[in-house]
Amino acid sequence: MTRNRYYTGPVSDHYDGTRFTNPGQPSTDRSLGEIWRWQSARSAARWPTFIRTTPVKPVPRSADLRVTLVGHMTLLIQVAGMNILTDPVWSERASPLSFIGPKRVTAPGITFEDLPPIDLVLVSHNHYDHLDMATLRRLNTSHTPPFVMPLGNDAILRSAIPDANVITGDWNDRIQIASQLQVAITRCNHWSARSIGDRRMALWSGFWIQTPNGAVWFAGDTGYGDGAVFRDLYAQYGAPDLALIPIGAYEPRWFMSSQHVNPAEAVRIFQDIGARHALGIHWGTFQLTDEGRDAPAMELAIALERAGVPAIRFRAAHTGAVYDFGSTSTRSSSPGNPDL
Repeated sequence: MTRNRYYTGPVSDHYDGTRFTNPGQPSTDRSLGEIWRWQSARSAARWPTFIRTTPVKPVPRSADLRVTLVGHMTLLIQVAGMNILTDPVWSERASPLSFIGPKRVTAPGITFEDLPPIDLVLVSHNHYDHLDMATLRRLNTSHTPPFVMPLGNDAILRSAIPDANVITGDWNDRIQIASQLQVAITRCNHWSARSIGDRRMALWSGFWIQTPNGAVWFAGDTGYGDGAVFRDLYAQYGAPDLALIPIGAYEPRWFMSSQHVNPAEAVRIFQDIGARHALGIHWGTFQLTDEGRDAPAMELAIALERAGVPAIRFRAAHTGAVYDFGSTSTRSSSPGNPDL
């Protein structure tokens, strides 16, 4: 009998019957001794307590690709007339508790009440800065969207929101959401946990969003490893019009490298996947690690220059900023892209 509290399913190359793994990639597990070593010697940069931002009110619908950063990994993706949210967090803290844990330093770039009708919510994994139950409850009440997430996370959501419309899948599963919208669950190098004792019992992922008006790849939280994951993604799906790649929460490297890329590795992912454009996310909202708040954006600029990549192609996304990419479909020229 499985000891997994969230998922029961067949053994695979990345599931041993109890826990999920990152096959062929560095382990993300850290011992209590390693955690103590980091915390006891920690020299975290001091972040601002609060940075004022001006929320924007998005258009109701957009045929062309438009992305607004709400904050951290929460984005409103508008394309082909569909409104999609990724890892939505409107709570004040990324924590199971309302009074302790990482606190936002920027207010959401869109107020919850100004959201357009939400057609789909994508949740990459169960860490509290990605799966925020308070926000998911509000979305279920106000918008009743389908929630797509990797294996095991559906049990977490249903335990709190029994009437939620949850769709779950494994890496490489493709889910038809609407006639012109297909989502694939993509592999990344990360881990999961909601509490002590449930480490790696739910799967983690990114998402490939395919529409007639463009392909968007949301990388999810990920380490770089040997880069095979991203080269394999390109071989299977082709080059996205837009890649949404994390650039923050990476110091110290000895502790974080297997689970979070730094800006230089984010540029390598951008090159591996062959994206036309990219936005750097997962920075500047919650202080999770030791680097300064603005370090990811500054280091991204340096990494792009060293790689010879024009800065306009890979920008660090800012809270409340709207990024328009026009009609960018590459469906006919990208290998591996599914027909719609």
